[in-house]
Amino acid sequence: MKFLCLGHASYDITFQTDHYPKENTKTRLKSTASCGGGPASNAAYLLAKWGCDVSFSGMVGSDYYGKKIVKEFKEIGVDITYLEQSNLVHTMLGFIIANTKNGSRTILSALDKNEQKMTVEPLDKYDVILVDGEEPEIAKKVLERNKEALTILDAGSFRESTVFLCPLVRYVVCSHDFAEDYTKKKIDYSNIDSILSIYHQLKNDFQNEIIITLESHGAFAKIGDEYKIIPSISVPLVDSTGAGDIFHGALTYFLAMGYPLIKAIRLSNIAGALSVTKLGSRFSMPSLEDVLKTDEGNNTFDDTFH
Repeated sequence: MKFLCLGHASYDITFQTDHYPKENTKTRLKSTASCGGGPASNAAYLLAKWGCDVSFSGMVGSDYYGKKIVKEFKEIGVDITYLEQSNLVHTMLGFIIANTKNGSRTILSALDKNEQKMTVEPLDKYDVILVDGEEPEIAKKVLERNKEALTILDAGSFRESTVFLCPLVRYVVCSHDFAEDYTKKKIDYSNIDSILSIYHQLKNDFQNEIIITLESHGAFAKIGDEYKIIPSISVPLVDSTGAGDIFHGALTYFLAMGYPLIKAIRLSNIAGALSVTKLGSRFSMPSLEDVLKTDEGNNTFDDTFH
C-alpha cells in the first residue's frame, strides 16, 4: 500500500519555559527542541515511523534547514522523490514558545517573501493520499489522477486553498478553528445544536465525510446513524505542537488499515494526546505499539455529547 502526504514542510525550533517571556528581558530556557514540522510533513514522518511505504511531496529551500528536513526523512524512511528543493526560497521556520505552566504554545512563523510554487508533480499511483491545503493546484491533479485512493484533507487553517480542496477528498478532517471560521458559527459544548449546525453546513457544502477535531474534547463525527463526540484521554500537557498533525497521520493510517471509523478516531485521539506529553513534534510521536497499548488500558469510554 503506497501513501502520499502532500503539502507543507517547515523546520521548528521550540523553546520550553514555565512563563511567557516579558518584553525586553532575558530568559534562561529549561530546554529546546529542533526538528522538522508542518502538517503533511509530520504525517509522513509518523506513517514512516509506523512502517508504511510513504512519500512526501512539498517544497523546502536548498539551505541548512532544508537539508536537515531531508536528512530526517531519509533516516526515518520517507521517500523524497517528490520533495522539491529550491535555491529561490528559504525553508520556512517556526519559532515556538511552549509554556509548561499553562500548556499554551505561541508560534512565530518566518515566511519567505519570495513564495514559489512547486514544479515537481508526483506521478506515481497511490492508494492513500493526505493533503493539507498547500500546493492546491498540484494536489488537485494528484487527487484527480488517483480517484480510487483513500483521500484525506487536513483542514487545519481556514484558507482559500484549503476550502478549494475540500470537495475533492473523501474525508475532510477539520479543526475547531476551521469549522468556526468557515461557517461563521461558534461551537458551544453545552449546546448540541451548535455542533450539529456546523457539521451539517460543512456536509452540505462539501458532500463528503466530515470529522471535526475538538482539541482536548476529542473529535466529532457521524458514526452510522448517530452523531458522536469521540473523547480523547487525559494526559499531562507539555507541548501541543504537532498534536493535530499526528492525529491526522494516525487517522490516515487506521482508516487505510480498515479500522471502523469510531475506532480509528479513538486511536488517533490517543496518538495526539500522547504526543503532547513531550517537547517537539517529531520527538513526541508515539509508537504504534504505545497507542494500541494505551487503548487497551482505556477500553471503555463515553462518546456522548459534553
